[in-house]
Amino acid sequence: MSPVTDTSLAKSPAPAPRAAPPLLAMLWRDKLAFASAVILLLIVVAALLGPALLGEMANDQNLRGRNFAPFSFARGWQFFLGGDSLGRPMLARLIVAAHSTILIAAGTVAAAALVGAAAGLVAGYMGKTTSQVIMRLADVIMSFPSLLLAVVVLYVLGPSIPNMILVLAITRIPIYLRTTRAEVLEVRERMFVQAAVVMGASHRRIIFRHILPVVAPTLLTIATLDFAFVMLAESSLSFLGIGVQPPDITWGLMVAQGRPYLTTAWWLAFWPGLLIVITALALNLLSGWMRIALDPNQRWRLEARSTAPSGAKPASPTHG
Repeated sequence: MSPVTDTSLAKSPAPAPRAAPPLLAMLWRDKLAFASAVILLLIVVAALLGPALLGEMANDQNLRGRNFAPFSFARGWQFFLGGDSLGRPMLARLIVAAHSTILIAAGTVAAAALVGAAAGLVAGYMGKTTSQVIMRLADVIMSFPSLLLAVVVLYVLGPSIPNMILVLAITRIPIYLRTTRAEVLEVRERMFVQAAVVMGASHRRIIFRHILPVVAPTLLTIATLDFAFVMLAESSLSFLGIGVQPPDITWGLMVAQGRPYLTTAWWLAFWPGLLIVITALALNLLSGWMRIALDPNQRWRLEARSTAPSGAKPASPTHG
């Protein structure tokens, strides 16, 4: 007799694990973070294309449109946000000024993050003597107030975009250095790093292949926050008159130029100040989302929110 097989006892194949949703899907579910990303994208596009498209219009003077009031198309769409004290359209100048503002902030953050992260990796991974020397240099930089140091250096070297990037980057290096060193001191004690050491991996491979990918999300989050701080610092220096000088323009310089007209033409200082506030707020909201999205221990919150049906409460992960 042939054996009888009981199909009811056959095991059904295990369901495939659900793939983690992409970052874009998680960003779409967080409306504030998504709106912040869209605003920042528009500002970056305006900074890249503004000088080529509206550079001539932003510098075209017309004294007949001096301090022209906003919210009117009487002089064309370019004067919808009003005109400045020399009859130049505010809308075009705001878009062109975004180029210098974003350039200074991005250059400062990139330079400070690159130098600070490299020094922090060396200080955290190498011996105690090397670490102490690097950290003492960072303490020397941090002992000077950042804005006061920027004022002194710019007064000596002269106000210009390269000098501003240089001085602001120097003042921001210790933040990345100290953060990177603290992260490296913790990561280098983990099992996968110790296994790489036992297998004879070189120091360069351990640092760039095993340690840096773990530290990079933290540095990216800090850089997003620092971008807003540098932009505000540049605006403060330009407001004091030692930042970017005409004919170059930034949002901070436009606020400074509109200060004498606050009682008669409020829009000269209001629009650039509003853009500074909006950009800084968007950067802070997006950095808060990135802090969770790039952290493997916290990312489950966004994944559950993006995969759960509407109206359902996401369940917390079980441990044990």
